[in-house]
Amino acid sequence: MPPRSKAKPSSPALPPSPDPPAEEFLAFMAVERNASKLTLTNYRHSLRSFRAECPVFTSWMECQADDFRGWLFVLMKRELGRATIRLHFSALRSFYKFLTRRHKLAVYPLLAVQMPKVGRPLPVVLTLAQVEELLALPMTLPKEKQAPEWGAARDAAILETFYSTGLRLHELAGIDVEHVDPYNDTITVRGKGRKERLTLLGAHAAKAVQHYRHAAGVHEGPLFISKLRKRITTQAVGDVLEKYLRKSSIQLRVTPHKLRHSFATHLLNNGADLRSVQELLGHSSLSTTQIYTHVTTDRMKKVYDAAHPRA
Repeated sequence: MPPRSKAKPSSPALPPSPDPPAEEFLAFMAVERNASKLTLTNYRHSLRSFRAECPVFTSWMECQADDFRGWLFVLMKRELGRATIRLHFSALRSFYKFLTRRHKLAVYPLLAVQMPKVGRPLPVVLTLAQVEELLALPMTLPKEKQAPEWGAARDAAILETFYSTGLRLHELAGIDVEHVDPYNDTITVRGKGRKERLTLLGAHAAKAVQHYRHAAGVHEGPLFISKLRKRITTQAVGDVLEKYLRKSSIQLRVTPHKLRHSFATHLLNNGADLRSVQELLGHSSLSTTQIYTHVTTDRMKKVYDAAHPRA
């Protein structure tokens, strides 16, 4: 008989009691910081979890560093991933910064609490040959029976736009016709935190978008539409990518975000500077973009090892 796996301790029930400081903080994040619904849900869960698991909790204003160290120990004992633990504490840090500013909290109790370090995996990217194979498929495969006449042109425009701009999935689905400037080949994008930025549309992508719009008669409203002529959903965009991956020779598990990774890596491989790539990706911090330099450095080392006689 195989040995039974050890069950992980379950999270306790969350307290139903009202929490005015936490609710004030969440309202601040929603209104003044434009936090997403997912961020608000995660923050609420983290705050309620801490209250449930801190044995001496009386009020947020009285918590000490040792209380947070104790909760850190509980989370680690539950065998949560380090990244998940850091996300929990990210909510607490933001909350206590808010308390410090709004409620004049004298001591910031999380300052002395050290988090477990997280090793950041390198992003998986497609080769240029794989990208070219993928982008060619919509216009070369036989037309599907149930698809609209302009379906293949739309799919080609979606894939070309993804790779040309490095947009996030929700950013691409949210493009309106008025956001596209066909004279300058640019798109105005509303990214995280509702921040607007300008991204560039390459010649191939611009041509694909123009061909799709003409074929589908898209002159206003959402740029990418479903066969019912409604805005395409993020799920449907993911399905478009998955459909052509199944028909390709690409063995990697590719998501829309991996096309974003490929966009950034290929730019850096061909001489783009890090700051420009940061702007195109919409990263608020340069450190977020620097993950792609590790990919290009790794590739450079492989070329060096293969080519240098004394490597």
